[in-house]
Amino acid sequence: MAKVFLAIFWGGLACGVLDITQAFIAWGLMGTRPVMILRHIASGLLGPKAMQGGTAIAVLGLALHFFIAFSAAAVYYTASRWLGFMTERAVLAGLLYGEAVFLFMYFVVVPLSAAAKSQFTMATLVTGPIGHMFLVGLPIALAVRHDSR
Repeated sequence: MAKVFLAIFWGGLACGVLDITQAFIAWGLMGTRPVMILRHIASGLLGPKAMQGGTAIAVLGLALHFFIAFSAAAVYYTASRWLGFMTERAVLAGLLYGEAVFLFMYFVVVPLSAAAKSQFTMATLVTGPIGHMFLVGLPIALAVRHDSR
């Protein structure tokens, strides 16, 4: 049981830290402050009014971000118990999983959320299809492989 927890914990933590850091950088280059990114995440639950919120809303956004990261790690771990490919070929599986997470978030979760719809920009490309492969799927897959041995 400890290995399960460690795989999900380290995969989710690495994914969460790397993903939010690259979002802060990519969107920051476009002039968006980190607190606004965190409020935007919270707006998925609270709606557009979250963008006017304070520190508590930003903290909620950060908590939601990490909830999603740990959930993605738990899903990968669970799937890897049935599909040996996910630990045997962790790099390839992680890259594919990162892309699948992006597609699921962008085309299912975000449209169903209360967040205001946004345009696809260069920052979306960097943080989405590109960033998710290397900063979401890959660290999760490598953590799961490490703790599956």
